[in-house]
Amino acid sequence: MSSKSINVDQKLAVNRFLVDESYRHIKIRDQEACKNCETRPCTVACPAKLYEWNEETKEMMYNYEGCLECGTCLLICPHDNLDWNYPRGGFGVQYRLG
Repeated sequence: MSSKSINVDQKLAVNRFLVDESYRHIKIRDQEACKNCETRPCTVACPAKLYEWNEETKEMMYNYEGCLECGTCLLICPHDNLDWNYPRGGFGVQYRLG
């Protein structure tokens, strides 16, 4: 057994994503809800760090393309403000153990 340790970011880097350009499987329903959200837990809970609050534009920015499909954002949103589905068949994350 190897004594070399691998962190989460290194493990995630070996994954491959097949992006469906014609279908966003994550959508924010209402930017106003994000604007009024006091804690914005999606910005810290998403393991892929796909959510970021843009203070300048007062919008929640997100990247569906790198989604790990865990559903954390859907569960943690206090305003039930996400339309979240799995990507269509054949698209999304492809986990690799390498």
